[in-house]
Amino acid sequence: MKISQFKDMLLEMRDDLLQEIAGNVKMEIGHLQEAIADMYDLADDERERQFSILLCERDREKLLQIDEALERIEDGSYGICEECGCKISEKRLQVMPFARHCVPCKNNIERNEKFLLGQKETFRYRGIGKETEEAEE
Repeated sequence: MKISQFKDMLLEMRDDLLQEIAGNVKMEIGHLQEAIADMYDLADDERERQFSILLCERDREKLLQIDEALERIEDGSYGICEECGCKISEKRLQVMPFARHCVPCKNNIERNEKFLLGQKETFRYRGIGKETEEAEE
C-alpha cells in the first residue's frame, strides 16, 4: 500500500469516528432533556451516561492517535517504530493504521506495563498485614 492509501484510510476512520461522536452527543442531549421522576429510571440513565462517557474517552483517544498518525505522514516518520526505528510491517499498518510501534516492541511495552502494574499492586498491599498485627499488640 502507498502512504496516500494509508492517509485516505486514516481520514476515513477519522470522519467515521467524528460522526459517531456527534451521534453520541445528540443522544446524550436527548436524554438530558427528558424529565424522568422514577428513581430506577434515573439510576439507569446515570449508568448509561457513565458508559457513554467511557466510550467517549476511548473515542477521543483513538481520534488523537489518528491525528498523530496523520502528522507522522506529513513529517515523513509514518510507518517507523518509535521505539527501535525499524519499519512497521505493512500488515500491521493495514490492521491498525495509527500504530506507533512494530509488533515486537509493542509486545515488550505491554509486557513491561503488566509487570509494572503487578509491582504497583504488590506494593499497595504489602503493609496491610503489618498494620493489623501492630494494632493487635
